[in-house]
Amino acid sequence: MLAASGMALLAGWPLVSALRAADYGQMGQTFPIIETDLLTTIETRLRTLEANGGIERMQRQMQEQAVASVRRPKPVDGMTPAATRREWLFDPSIVTEDDIVDAKGNLIAARGTRVNPLDMVQLSQALVFIDGDNAAELAWAVKTWSDARAKIIFVSGSPFDAMKPWQRRFYFDQGGTLTSKFGIRHTPAVVTEAGSNLKISEFPLPPPAAAPAPALSGGGKVS
Repeated sequence: MLAASGMALLAGWPLVSALRAADYGQMGQTFPIIETDLLTTIETRLRTLEANGGIERMQRQMQEQAVASVRRPKPVDGMTPAATRREWLFDPSIVTEDDIVDAKGNLIAARGTRVNPLDMVQLSQALVFIDGDNAAELAWAVKTWSDARAKIIFVSGSPFDAMKPWQRRFYFDQGGTLTSKFGIRHTPAVVTEAGSNLKISEFPLPPPAAAPAPALSGGGKVS
């Protein structure tokens, strides 16, 4: 029986082979497979850029963009001039996520403790937030708040460009970190200490005084 089965398999083999080897023709357009070495492509492009000065131009552009972003950071989104007076209190307390120790390992605050920074350190200077591109807000802030009494913080504009003409240091609320934390949406805004809280005030500036009408000569009247 084994011999008979083997003979049957051998007898059927040519038929199976013939079926598998059948030519079904070309089903569509074919293309040769061409695979380009990615590293070779990158190297070629870099050499081309180096030869025509492209890399140097790219480096210079990146440097200029970096300097520009430092001199004039991206404005804080959503900030507008204050139209009405608004005041509220902000509790700066935090709940510690880990034990806080000093340099000698002494425990200052255990994990889960509610800590108010104002209980340990006073806010010695007010924080004054303004639109640095708004000439009226900038002039008001500088004239109202001395360098010793407040830090003037821009939400738009260039602190560096303003330092030389005003002869004082300015700051910038990068990414709107502080204004977002305090809930400030309008300028000017001032943050001062009020006991164990911070008092935040947004208030509009008075409109600029109208220029006086020109004097009329000869006693004439305006009709």
